[in-house]
Amino acid sequence: MPFAGKKLYDALVVGGGIAGIESALNLANNDLNVLLVEKDLTLGGKMIMLSKVFPTLDCSACITTPKISEAARHPNITILTNTQIQHIDKQDKNYFKARIKEKARYVDISNCTGCQLCEEACPVVVPDQYQYNMVGRKAAYIPFSIASPRVASIDIDNCTLCGACEKVCPTGCIDFTQQDKEYDIIAKSVIMATGFNLFDPLKVPRFSYGKAKNVITALQMERLLAPTRPFNHVLRPGDGKMPCNIAYVLCTGSRDLSVGNPICSQICCMYSIKQAQLLMGALPMADVTLYYINIRSFGKGFEEFYEQAKGMGVNFVKGKVGKITEIENGDLLLRYEDINQGKVFEKKHDLVVLSVGVLANDEPQKLIQGWKKDEYSFAFQKDLFYTPSLSSIEGVFLAGTTSGPMDIPDSILSAGSAAMEAIRYVKQTSVDF
Repeated sequence: MPFAGKKLYDALVVGGGIAGIESALNLANNDLNVLLVEKDLTLGGKMIMLSKVFPTLDCSACITTPKISEAARHPNITILTNTQIQHIDKQDKNYFKARIKEKARYVDISNCTGCQLCEEACPVVVPDQYQYNMVGRKAAYIPFSIASPRVASIDIDNCTLCGACEKVCPTGCIDFTQQDKEYDIIAKSVIMATGFNLFDPLKVPRFSYGKAKNVITALQMERLLAPTRPFNHVLRPGDGKMPCNIAYVLCTGSRDLSVGNPICSQICCMYSIKQAQLLMGALPMADVTLYYINIRSFGKGFEEFYEQAKGMGVNFVKGKVGKITEIENGDLLLRYEDINQGKVFEKKHDLVVLSVGVLANDEPQKLIQGWKKDEYSFAFQKDLFYTPSLSSIEGVFLAGTTSGPMDIPDSILSAGSAAMEAIRYVKQTSVDF
């Protein structure tokens, strides 16, 4: 929705994942006006892309979509998707001025009905980033079936301007004359909910990611298991066959000084165990093996979840994988050290899943001056134990994995803490304009 020049908000929430949405709802329910800005085409972040959550195996989308719908309908929340923060400047009177850039969709979202006729008519096929490039999508597309807002967008970089989408659009909402728009807004407080980045397994060449067709990441496996998945079954991307011997390599990019990330990512053990349980249900005849350094099942119900996986027949091998080699028929040979036996072994698998770790998102430091990082590049927490949502900048608060690796329940708790601190700050700070 267009802005009319400058507009005042009680809070600017940067990031529309589960932490940003939870923060916005807490703020709005306490009668604060909130601007929620998401750089992607849809709200939901990484959580909307997951299959189920551990250790309860509840549907991830079933948790996320009601919160997204509530935020979209809330009278105190203004949502801007496909929008980036250019910079945030703290002013003299305890408020912030933010420059935001709303990128053109080339679709009038107020008239788009989400009918997908433009998608059917579009002749251009490109890799689908929402399915992690395992399948294709059109240049005119809706990101996925439960996207919010569920409206089309034109990938102008790949569009041939053939006009096929315009001809079939029943509401005439395709508009190739749209341009990016920039606005200045004023906010009394800021919540950073920019989330995390996943480790890039290309940085570990010995695992053959990007070279071996049947080496994938855990998030790609999430898409294969999710209700909105690209196929009807779990299939090997290399040849479309159902795998029958699957390996997980835990701590890919975590607890590893050689790749610059010495810390534990906290979620990899449990999401790997979750996926292993789901695979035992989806592929009852398959063998699933997890190669691990240590299983860190520290949360409520996590150890029981781990024991349950062992009882279901999931194989756990305490060993460090040294190399993954593609052999005949797209199968993979894993060379690993069995730590308990002190010997090196080789074993063949037909699909390998790399359990990639969590890295800090460096976006906040590019947006605002005075941003401090900790030694692992996550946000510096001013008082870790008493008020962990306080950043190095007064009036800027931390939600979710902006401050460090954490699972979904902890991200939601963190978002609530950030919202309460922002409410307190706004109520106690007198701002004159």
